[in-house]
Order: sequence, then structure tokens, then C-alpha cells
Amino acid sequence: MRASRVAASQGVKVAIAEAHLFGGTCVNVGCIPKKLFSYASHWREEFEIAQAYGWTTSAPRFDWPTLLRNKDKEIARLNGVYERVLSVAGVEILRGRATVIDPHTVQLNGKRHTAKHILIATGSRPVMPPIAGREHAITSDDAFHLERLPKRALVVGGGYIALEFASIFHGLGVKTTLSYRGKRLLRGFDAELGERMAEEMRAKGLHVHFGGEPIAIARRKGGDLEVAYSDGPHQETDLVLFATGRKPNSTGLGLEAAGVKLAADGAIIVNKFSATEALRLNCSGS
Repeated sequence: MRASRVAASQGVKVAIAEAHLFGGTCVNVGCIPKKLFSYASHWREEFEIAQAYGWTTSAPRFDWPTLLRNKDKEIARLNGVYERVLSVAGVEILRGRATVIDPHTVQLNGKRHTAKHILIATGSRPVMPPIAGREHAITSDDAFHLERLPKRALVVGGGYIALEFASIFHGLGVKTTLSYRGKRLLRGFDAELGERMAEEMRAKGLHVHFGGEPIAIARRKGGDLEVAYSDGPHQETDLVLFATGRKPNSTGLGLEAAGVKLAADGAIIVNKFSATEALRLNCSGS
């Protein structure tokens, strides 16, 4: 969206192909809805603290459908804003999933469109480990559309997405476990930060399980999920959420046929100018 709007503002003729919602991961299944959930989860502590400052409050009651409904309303509002911004900037909006035919041609809804430059900005999607019973688990994207809030939740992962969702569930009153196969949260961040985060989460009553990861999930007769860990223990829960990384949304775009090289995980290989091999070869021959 940003690239389309800026290019259009410089007088470039621009079209954007979008099959779903505007704004990508951040707006629809990332930063914005997650922050709304996070704000909601903080209120329980605020109510408890308020009493120490003289406020008299009745026992608070949380309603999950209300939060979902208002989250959806805000996301719909933002999508409308973004679509209007693109239209005002002069960007042509093409609804549908485009596939790349060659370095200067895409196909969309049976029609071909040509351009001097094609920008691939298709984002990523969450991945789930190939374990038995994975169909019983959800990803972070799915968490924004849960029909009801579970009583117990297991969040798998040690990155910031896992930490955020574990904190959200716990703050909303869900008995939550955070499981990470490593020994410290937030790998790649300062060591002290990861260690302190684990201390604070435990101090708030959230269970943190280090050194093991789920190797199987089974649904029992009563509907509960039984999770078996690689380090031995089993756990019963109502929901398992995997926040164990994301993968580029490059599958089925026709990039390979157009001469674009992809890494093993599907990431597009580019040079220091973010140009693909296909563009370099095409330009050198023209």
C-alpha cells in the first residue's frame, strides 16, 4: 500500500492487486487487532488496583463476543480508509490474486496486465510444526476469530508473538501455559530481557514451560485436548496456539516460471537494491 501510494504521488501509473483485505498482516491479523486484545487484557489488573486507590467497583465481567465485534468493526473501518486513500492517490484497484507470467506481466481474473516494474509484497503466513494432531491446534491468525474464549490455553513459542498472546489470554482470565523448547524467551534479543520476561510472567501467575515442545495433540472424549511434550510430561488444555514462525506467501504466484529465485523457505532472493534475478537478467538483455 505504501509503495503504491508513494509511486502514484510521483506521477507513476499504478495498479494494486489484492485478493483479500487491505493493510496486510499488521492491520488485519497482527499489530492492530493484537493491540486491541492487549488493551482489553490489561483492564483486569486496573480494576484490582483501583480498589487500592479508593474506588469501589463491582466484580468485573468480560464478554469475548463484544471484544470480537468491536475489533472487527475497527478493522473494517481501517480497510475502508485504506481503500479510499489508494483511490484518491490515483491507484487502480484490481480485486483478485495475481500470478506472475514474466518480469513485466501478471494475470488476474483471466486478464493480463503489463508494467515496467512489478513489486511483490505478499507478506507471510504462520506455520505449524508437522506433528500428530496438528489439526486440533490454531495459529495466531486464527486467534482473532475464536468463537469463544477457552478456559485453558497452551501457547507454543518463545518469540514476541507467543509472549503477547500468552499475556493476552492470561489477562482475560484464561489459565495459560507458555511452552518453549529453548531455555530463554525472546531469542535474538538481549538475554536479560528474555530472562526478566519469564520472571514477570510467572509472577503474574502464568505457567512457563522450558525445555520441551509438543510432539502430539489428541482430542479426548470430553472434548479436552491432551498434549504430549518431547521432554515427557502431558498436559490437558482447551486450546493450543502455535506461534512458531511465519513463512513467505510466495507459493502459487508463478515466480519461479518468471525466473525469480526463491530461498528454501520461499523468501524471494534479491540484491542490495531489492531487485530479483529475473529483473536483472531482463534489464541486461534490453
